[in-house]
Amino acid sequence: MQNQKFYFECHSCGEIINGFEQWFEQGQKCPSCSSKWVDVRYHQNFSGIKTMINKKEGDAKSLFDYFDFLPLMDKENIVSEGEGIIPVDQWSFLEEYAKKEYKLDLTVLAYRNDLNPGTGTFKDVAAAMAASVLKEHGVKQYCVASTGNIANAFAHYLALAGISLAVFIPEDALQSNIAGVSCYGQRVFKVKGDYSLAKKLAAEYSQKHNILMSGGNIDPARVEGKKTQVFEWLRQLGYVPDVYVQALAGGTGPIAIDKGLTEIKDLGLVDKDPRYIMVQASGCDPMTAAWNKAKENNFPEGWENDFPIYDSPKTRIPTLANGNPQTFPIIGPLCKKTGGEIITFNEDLGTKIARLVAFETTVKIGPAATIAVGGFFEGLKQGIFKSGERILINIGEGVQRSPDLLDDMVYTSLEVGHIDECDPIDRQRFKETIWKPFTSK
Repeated sequence: MQNQKFYFECHSCGEIINGFEQWFEQGQKCPSCSSKWVDVRYHQNFSGIKTMINKKEGDAKSLFDYFDFLPLMDKENIVSEGEGIIPVDQWSFLEEYAKKEYKLDLTVLAYRNDLNPGTGTFKDVAAAMAASVLKEHGVKQYCVASTGNIANAFAHYLALAGISLAVFIPEDALQSNIAGVSCYGQRVFKVKGDYSLAKKLAAEYSQKHNILMSGGNIDPARVEGKKTQVFEWLRQLGYVPDVYVQALAGGTGPIAIDKGLTEIKDLGLVDKDPRYIMVQASGCDPMTAAWNKAKENNFPEGWENDFPIYDSPKTRIPTLANGNPQTFPIIGPLCKKTGGEIITFNEDLGTKIARLVAFETTVKIGPAATIAVGGFFEGLKQGIFKSGERILINIGEGVQRSPDLLDDMVYTSLEVGHIDECDPIDRQRFKETIWKPFTSK
């Protein structure tokens, strides 16, 4: 189809590609330099975004409210359940903690991706955008390698679009994630190895059967979907937070945020980039290791390409088990440019974080989200935050696909056989116990 709305520009050599049709025909790589990273450019001026971010809450429907600045030609191809229009909550209990324990006046916000209506994760906006693009181009078969969350989101939205999906997932993936894909009638290939092997087999499957494969963290559809969070912050808050905290496996989030900010930088809506605080789980933290090594050596030439590869990492949080961080050359410089950090949080404290958040807010967060919230505590310990900053924590998912974590969150249960064993209880009695792991510096 003739594309007069947007085009792709190769991030490496500047080659111009006429949208997804040409991109798919060329194997999702630049015809000149074979790079797989392209930026979507729009012919229309972004000044129209000002009207969209002034929408009232009841008038906002989904990420496709920003249709004029998304890589889709026809609204008839939209595949959506209302994802992307989720609240930004203020978590005063973390503000009070920072004030009491560290003498810092902070605004702490939680971006509630657990409330996305598709699968309750941050991946829903990316999957809805990808499904819409694939539907527009008549794609009937697709494949993806995933540690869990993107697999579920793609399985859900591609099923809505009538597209068959093959998912390659590591052997340590949560059974609930496998079930979440399979129940839609989508194929699961549970590989006998880690995420690296899953990606390898997915690529071979794609080539053997001539089936399109997701481009991963820099896939233009995924990036364009996730960039809309910038517009949503402006709509809800009127500003972009000073600090953005996210659990890190691959890092589409900061890549997309940077893309969204770049598009509106000349409109006077934002005066600076947020500092990116990326948080890895202690069981799989190659980007933290690479970042710390670079910092210790004062970021020598070529530092962004020097990162370790962990074979079959053992972690409690399989959705973050990316031992081969191919996006570090992007994420590392983004963190350095913005004065951010890449840190590690002890995943053994994940259940305690989940209990704390549920006790204080009634929000049941998922395993990866515990690492993001844990990163806030770790950031305080390391002196990363500054008084007066507005910090947004990306709550990447809810607990619904991790029944094991929900089971671990039980701590008030008593077995009884007689009514005399059943005394009334004040829930505030548990408060000291819940906070104890985090109140001694």
